[in-house]
Amino acid sequence: MRKIAYIELDTHAEIALNFMELMTDSTSFSVDYFFSEKISKQIGKRERVTISNPKNLTEKIKVGNYDLVIIGTAHRYFNVLKKIVDENPTAVIVHNQNFSKISKRELYLSLFKNDRIFRLKLLLKEGLLAAPEVYGKAKDRLVLEEGMANKDVFLPLFFTKFQSSTKNMIPKIVVPGAVSNHRRDYDMVLKEFVQFKNPFELILLGKASGEELSKILKIQKSLPNHLKIRWFPEKVSSDIFDEILSQADILWCPVKRETKFFSQEEIYGETKMSGNAGDAIKYGKLAIFPSHYHSKEAFIFQQKDDIEGQILSLMTTNSFDFEGHFNKEKILKQLEGVLNGLI
Repeated sequence: MRKIAYIELDTHAEIALNFMELMTDSTSFSVDYFFSEKISKQIGKRERVTISNPKNLTEKIKVGNYDLVIIGTAHRYFNVLKKIVDENPTAVIVHNQNFSKISKRELYLSLFKNDRIFRLKLLLKEGLLAAPEVYGKAKDRLVLEEGMANKDVFLPLFFTKFQSSTKNMIPKIVVPGAVSNHRRDYDMVLKEFVQFKNPFELILLGKASGEELSKILKIQKSLPNHLKIRWFPEKVSSDIFDEILSQADILWCPVKRETKFFSQEEIYGETKMSGNAGDAIKYGKLAIFPSHYHSKEAFIFQQKDDIEGQILSLMTTNSFDFEGHFNKEKILKQLEGVLNGLI
């Protein structure tokens, strides 16, 4: 049985959990997980997890003599990750493709643009300028959406965990994610929703605060009786998140075209995957994205001018077999095939 180490010290606990849940049923691979305390708390108590930190990680990996080391996120601790890449056959999951191609010069210049104190900390204590070598020397670079693969390797990790065919008396439209106009266009959503002629409930499934919350409260006061908006003043717990997304009739995902990571422009659907695409698979829901979001997935639809009519049409005429395309056993078989090709 081949041995794999999976490292996650920073973010993307949900991706690590998907990998764990799939590989639990694998008879071809044995996986040890090296998580920071923060990641471990998010995932909960699991077998084969070693609580790790940047100071002890390299020695723990060395002892295991692994056939492959997978780095779940390479956005910090570059000095440590570079040593792991130098000493082990390593694959790194790329969440921001343009950042993964950044030069040392560009990294250095980015120090003076935003988050200066944090970036200086990465430079002085975490080997920021080693980032290009982490990505460049890794045996393989992995992406989580097939349409973004190009020269990178597609790693299938999303499978359908929840699926309900229940139709609500009042259709529920869910917008997953923190309510902020930084990465999603909530102004557009609210502007379109107040014009809907049919009964709907819009659920903004994330913490709402600041200017966005003020706009929601203002709109609620004059909202027609046939429309409802639900929002949350605090971060949504995983249980409530699961419950509401399981009951959704459709997902509305108003991601903006561009965002920035370390001052590098990233484009959703081209150089960066939206987590909402993974939500759609996980909960077995059709999803509407802006026209600029490019995806080959048949369950993702580009938003039309008549968004209300589009939602009604999709709810009545379109069905997608999530269980057939994304059942756990099928995705595990695909994942094992990719892993075999990496080793």
